[in-house]
Amino acid sequence: QVQLVESGGGSVQPGGSLTLSCEASGNPFKFYLMGWYRQAPGKQREMVAHHISGGAITYADSVKGRFHISRGNTQNTVVLQMNSLKPEDTAVYYCYGLFGSEYWGQGTQVIVSS
Repeated sequence: QVQLVESGGGSVQPGGSLTLSCEASGNPFKFYLMGWYRQAPGKQREMVAHHISGGAITYADSVKGRFHISRGNTQNTVVLQMNSLKPEDTAVYYCYGLFGSEYWGQGTQVIVSS
């Protein structure tokens, strides 16, 4: 059974940084795409960043220049480096993986507040 497990969420002041990590288990093959989504209270889930195996990367306009996504050293890990965080980045962040089917992590909370 494929599982995605996130880590690294927490609370930070505006302007601070956090790093989210996600590791997949149970999939012997490399995910075609891994990425991050987020859902703020009362809002729909939205894409934050996608990383396609082979290099293509996409960011939401709201995070361009502040967030950086990378695939980890192992086949099925993905890291989201978040800098210059703003209160509007507050949300539950979900790891996402695509290999035939879609897979989601359980989510990790990020709170940006002074």
